[in-house]
Amino acid sequence: MVDRDYLSPVIRPEDILVRSPSGVCCELGGFHIDPTRPVERAVITHAHSDHARAGHGAVLATQETLDLMRLRYGEAFAGSTQALAYGESVSLAGAKITLHPAGHILGSAQVAVEADGLRVVASGDYKNAADPTCAPFELVGCDLFITEATFALPVFRHGDAHAEIEKLLHSLALFPERAHLVGAYSLGKAQRVIALLRQAGYDAPIYLHGAMEKITDYYISRGIALGESRLARGATKANLAGTITLGPPAALNDLWTRRFPDPVAAFASGWMRVRARARQQSVALPLVISDHADWDGLTSTVGATGAGEIWVTHGQEDALVHWCATRGLKARPLDIVGYGDEEEIGDTEVNQSEDGAAPSRADTHDQDGNGS
Repeated sequence: MVDRDYLSPVIRPEDILVRSPSGVCCELGGFHIDPTRPVERAVITHAHSDHARAGHGAVLATQETLDLMRLRYGEAFAGSTQALAYGESVSLAGAKITLHPAGHILGSAQVAVEADGLRVVASGDYKNAADPTCAPFELVGCDLFITEATFALPVFRHGDAHAEIEKLLHSLALFPERAHLVGAYSLGKAQRVIALLRQAGYDAPIYLHGAMEKITDYYISRGIALGESRLARGATKANLAGTITLGPPAALNDLWTRRFPDPVAAFASGWMRVRARARQQSVALPLVISDHADWDGLTSTVGATGAGEIWVTHGQEDALVHWCATRGLKARPLDIVGYGDEEEIGDTEVNQSEDGAAPSRADTHDQDGNGS
């Protein structure tokens, strides 16, 4: 059951949220949600850099999102900040804002905005699959639901992440003399893969590319059980035989891999459902592990919110809009430029390389985005 305990709406969704050159804007409250350029007031759903940019006058988000933005951009990433816990509300000029878990990464939130009896929910990026590293997705009843559409095609059904981890462990058992390198987004995906390995009973140290150290340490500081990790740069080739190392996806094709004995290249991403993608990136062991809802997750969530109107953004917008129309739901694409996937558009998050020098292409190419 979803929470529909609010007044019947007397205004339209467009009276609360509108599309602007900087993204979705609440003119009533004077703020943007995940703006694509610096604005005076921003409400941020999560810390991936296509949603969380530096330079805003004021930022409202969960404490974890604010902390992760500081790690990435420095203390002066915004003029001022305000942390809001899940379920807590704040009012801005008559617009009531409440954050609800989105299940995407640590600290990720859906933004519910209420005014004059109408509730709209901007979900940011979300998934309704289990994840030991973040709060589970919370279904919120609303009149308008803004959904992502990263994997909004019927071909994308992600399956069981635990089964994908078993594939990795099976390969490790078959090739104990080889190192297994797992390409994974540095914020969210890497920590989820580590947590899933621990749940599967893998208790050996897990090696990390230097780009993942600070964020992984932060997850541990928030009580996420990830076990022992070590930096790969401190290990010899002999030490790395039979081990698992996580690194940015582009590092799989970088000089960095030469330190590993006969490495097996794996890649944890929802895009690994498409075999051509795995072949193009020379991935021997594709792992279909995504931090986004798949087709079934998207369609079931859209229907369950009870919303009569759906706005669709960043991804396969047309397919989901068509699906909504066949169910009698009013839907339209937002066509906002600036959101994307980290394996496609590069990451500004990493500010130093494996050796503490200027960032290499492997450090910076593929981690800016919403965490596939």
